[in-house]
Amino acid sequence: MNSGGFTTIDLIILIVYLLAVLIAGLFFSKREMQGKEFFKGDGSIPWYVTSVSIFATLLSPISFMSLAGNSYAGTWIMWFAQLGMLVAIPIAIRYFLPIYARLDIDTAYDYLDKRFDSKILRIIGAALFIIYQVGRMSIIMYLPSAALALLTGINVNILIILMGAVAIVYSFTGGIKSVLWTDFIQGSVLLVGVTLSLVFLIHDLDGGFGTIMNHLTADKFLGPDEVLFDPNLLHTSVFLLVVGAGFNTLSSYISSQDIVQRFTTTQDIKKLNKMMFTNGALSIFIATVFYLIGTGLYAYYQIQNPSDPGAQMPQDQIFTYFIAYRLPVGITGVLLAAIYAASQSTLSTGLNSVATSWTLDIQDLLTEDLDDAKRTWIARWVSLGVGIFSIVISIILAHSEIVSAYEWFNSFMGLVLGVLGGVFILGVFSKRANKYGAYAALIVSSIVMICVKYVLPADSVSIWAYSLISIAVSLIVGYVVSLIFKTDQAQAPKYTTIYDIPEIKENADWMVRD
Repeated sequence: MNSGGFTTIDLIILIVYLLAVLIAGLFFSKREMQGKEFFKGDGSIPWYVTSVSIFATLLSPISFMSLAGNSYAGTWIMWFAQLGMLVAIPIAIRYFLPIYARLDIDTAYDYLDKRFDSKILRIIGAALFIIYQVGRMSIIMYLPSAALALLTGINVNILIILMGAVAIVYSFTGGIKSVLWTDFIQGSVLLVGVTLSLVFLIHDLDGGFGTIMNHLTADKFLGPDEVLFDPNLLHTSVFLLVVGAGFNTLSSYISSQDIVQRFTTTQDIKKLNKMMFTNGALSIFIATVFYLIGTGLYAYYQIQNPSDPGAQMPQDQIFTYFIAYRLPVGITGVLLAAIYAASQSTLSTGLNSVATSWTLDIQDLLTEDLDDAKRTWIARWVSLGVGIFSIVISIILAHSEIVSAYEWFNSFMGLVLGVLGGVFILGVFSKRANKYGAYAALIVSSIVMICVKYVLPADSVSIWAYSLISIAVSLIVGYVVSLIFKTDQAQAPKYTTIYDIPEIKENADWMVRD
């Protein structure tokens, strides 16, 4: 085993990985792409590549370092949030993806314009997404780079710049096609690397996999105060975790441009369904592996080797410590490359989706007569500018005391952005909802959620109830306001609700028609 931490061989593996990703990104961008090909691909991207890309995008480096820590320090209660995929995926497949495919939307917020005939709503949605995503990218670069700097001894500024520069190059040159293929490579590195770490951990444990299962059946799966169902739906339970996380994930699937952009690469419903099911399977699989690792690390450090320095590590650093000091030389490099992969995948996706949303949702509406060449030019330079800005902010975060304030701001923007999911659901399920109802839904639900998070006592409402509250408020307020304030648009435009799509209309007959 590797008792000396990060070695020269590990460094070589990390460098080779970065070069491989850069070369792959440039290879898939070798043909000049303009306009929709730059933003939505050329139709040649296999469904499984897009599926792994969605998986890699949703698995941030923060999740990489924290999921194992959850089961290391506690139980598997948070694992049930991953099962929310079982709620989100069927709903997205049945009711949303057919509409997006039929409308051939350019961005997530293009749907809001088509459904509510409101360019203002489209711009608001895009602006919220862009502000949140730019902030998130800086954090995504800073946190793993800071952790890797401690393990490797490499200057944190170099790690941040390398991560950002590689992602910027292939996002700038190749558009969505380069991003999807490099995401596929990075997602594959993630899957292989994390699975290998579990294999080596099981080998290190006295009793192997049986030891992990013994702790799970004893007290590490669910604690005595962690219940399957609580009649108070505002309190955390397994039921609320599955349902609440399910609708939170659904909101991302249907209203977040970085995910919806993957759906715009094809109008083939069968391919879209395969994407979703494969993404769900990969996400649940990798979450299970992470939680098994966390329980295994608990058995190794807290029970079998309590005198090891690793036993004193914080829960969000225990996995990276194990990677650096217990895995064989070379495998450590693969796992650190996997952490880098999680960062770069999220970063490149962020750059491309921000550039796409700015160009098509904002610039295109504010500037007349933009041709495909001009749109592509704008998107490329937005990608470059946002990337450089994110690198600078990330370096500032690494050398200042503003991290907590910056994370608070980004959390606040994420809370408001999450409210958008309720507006999409209102538009899809109600024929009578109009733009005034959509405005009211967005404003009122934002105010309600800000009050719930920042005014009410912290333990009065579980965070897993947030999505349910915001969606319920959006539906009620949006529908009522739409009935009171009429528009010239008596009915929803064709193909923008579930009642106009033949493949889902037959399944909507059981609903109460409005």
